[in-house]
Amino acid sequence: MDSSKHSDSMCETTTSKSWHFKKQKKAQKQQKLLEQIVKKRTNQGNQCDAVNLKKRTRLETQLSWEENGIGKNLLENVNVDLKKEPPVPNPNKASRKGLSSTSTVSIAVAGSIIDNAQTPQLKAYLAGQVARAAAIFCVDEIIIYDDTGGHALVGCEQMARILQFLECPQYLRKLLFPIHPDLQFAGIIPPLDLPHHLRRNEALPYREGVVSSRKPVKDGGGKSYSLVNVGLDRDCRVPKKLPEGVRVTIKFDDPSPNYILKSKGKLKGTAVSPREPKREAGIYWGYSVRIAKSLSKVFSECPFPGGSYDMMVGTSEKGFNSSLMKPKDFKNLLIVFGGVQGLEYALENDESVEENDVRKLFHYYVNTCPAQGSRTIRSEEAILISMSAFSHFISKQK
Repeated sequence: MDSSKHSDSMCETTTSKSWHFKKQKKAQKQQKLLEQIVKKRTNQGNQCDAVNLKKRTRLETQLSWEENGIGKNLLENVNVDLKKEPPVPNPNKASRKGLSSTSTVSIAVAGSIIDNAQTPQLKAYLAGQVARAAAIFCVDEIIIYDDTGGHALVGCEQMARILQFLECPQYLRKLLFPIHPDLQFAGIIPPLDLPHHLRRNEALPYREGVVSSRKPVKDGGGKSYSLVNVGLDRDCRVPKKLPEGVRVTIKFDDPSPNYILKSKGKLKGTAVSPREPKREAGIYWGYSVRIAKSLSKVFSECPFPGGSYDMMVGTSEKGFNSSLMKPKDFKNLLIVFGGVQGLEYALENDESVEENDVRKLFHYYVNTCPAQGSRTIRSEEAILISMSAFSHFISKQK
């Protein structure tokens, strides 16, 4: 009997181990399959981003040339949409009062700050706080730079993707942003509600759209029109052959709400630079996003006319009191925020810069909260504090 019981016990143990082994093997297969799916979607998203960026850059260059009278077609950085107003627009609500329409304000943020967040949800929320601050203070450009010498590029890309997603009008997001792990928790971020995030029943002379996949149409004279999805009941006809799937800024031929919101008939417009709504109508039209691989690239890769920032401000607790700053005219203003270890750490990891004193890289090196009670101020907090402190400085620019 004892031998039989022992044999039965061994049989049960072997069966149990075999069952657990099969269960574990099945779980490993499922995990591997899930990783493959996520990797495939990520690659597809990156490829889509690269293709759209290439097309968009070519189009932006063409529109820029046309504006300067060179005769080719391009569109500049595409991040504009229509203003969100009831049918009749209110220019004062969307305009940046006191600031010249030709002046720009840029902020640079260390991409490593997103790696300091513990969970994916907190990473997304942190990027959302940066976007909210930029939207509140009408920032034209957000630069995400790597302050670690090449170790934070993944964080830079994640933050940049979230910032671009939030800036994009809601009705275009599904067309421009494929499923991607970086955007998994974008839904928890408060909306920016920018002037160009228009609803279906709101109208402005400008509106953001995406070139439709439908074939171009021809009018009675044989002229070709590209169709652009602008989030309304009908596509807008643009008298230009535009790359499919590219985001463009449209200026309607007739700015009246009755013409734009009408559900029937032909809707016509022209592809323009995304900077035109601000320059011509004084409407804040969102921000552009770029990634800089080092601190020096923040300064050297300026996309604005002139190719440089004529006013550069560094922020640090080691700087002088920002209230002592005297307003000075500028064309392109750049405000740089350090990461967890400050701007000094970013300079140490940038081998292309021979300068050892980070103060000498800026026109002003300031402390915007000299009486802080906490030992540290988080980057998203520093942006709000600093932009508020600089508001008087910026508003006096004519």
